[in-house]
Amino acid sequence: MGPDGAPSQSVPWRKVLWEWQPFPDNYVDQRFLEELRRNEGIRQYRYWAVVKEAGFVGQQLSCVAIFITLWLYMEQGLLAPETLFWTSLTCALLGYGLYQALTSQTESCSDHRTHLADSQSAALFLSFTFGFSPVLKTLTESVSTDTVYAMSALMLLAHLVSFPYAHPSPPGSLSLNAALFASVCLASRLPGALHTFAMLTCALLVFALWPCLLQRIRANAPGQFTGVCVGVCVGGVGGLGSQSLGGAVLLSLALVSVTLICPLLLVRLQRHKDNIHGPWDEAEIREDLSRFLH
Repeated sequence: MGPDGAPSQSVPWRKVLWEWQPFPDNYVDQRFLEELRRNEGIRQYRYWAVVKEAGFVGQQLSCVAIFITLWLYMEQGLLAPETLFWTSLTCALLGYGLYQALTSQTESCSDHRTHLADSQSAALFLSFTFGFSPVLKTLTESVSTDTVYAMSALMLLAHLVSFPYAHPSPPGSLSLNAALFASVCLASRLPGALHTFAMLTCALLVFALWPCLLQRIRANAPGQFTGVCVGVCVGGVGGLGSQSLGGAVLLSLALVSVTLICPLLLVRLQRHKDNIHGPWDEAEIREDLSRFLH
């Protein structure tokens, strides 16, 4: 029964718009709620499955912490740029070999890049980065240090917020550009051009190449994915703790919140979800209309 009441006529009401009926426009009969559907197609989450997926968020947060820790060691003169560069290069080669080992036959056929093309891209990046390091070193000389640190913190936050955690291979352009911008700002505050070159090489490894390898591990070696994420988180907390105990405590709290508390809240609040569907929903065209586009 509609809000205006049903008329006394014996004409049955029909849900049509192309003919006149002796009923108000907002009239519906008693069958209106018979088509009510609740929580149609709702996805049920399991706690530990959500925790496993949230591990990607936690390890990315730890990667930022590891990068900041390396920068602090470089700024304090506790880490030589040569050591950082050769360590990054070695890790990149090992990661590339592992990436190729985890690549399935189907993925190998769909990817037409060769090892020579990958080597040329790496050599081109290293050459241009090394050549422009003196320029990048003096890029922010006219900007105050506080402003550089503020911009770096903002860009790293933008990197974490815009990172495509569902499909991180390759990383999103906004996320990667924000991370590289922050890396350039921080690297410009290091003592020399070689420090800048080593720091930018490390930034490419952490923010561009590592997410691709981790995504390949998640897809083709899911049993090792959780262990890798835990190792990265432990490394991030330990590295930051060597520089700042308060920073390590804050990072630990953030990791616990992201990987344990937030999934628990998601699973608990899922039972209170109440989506209703019925004849008031917008019409959906389920027929394939692609043939009309030709």
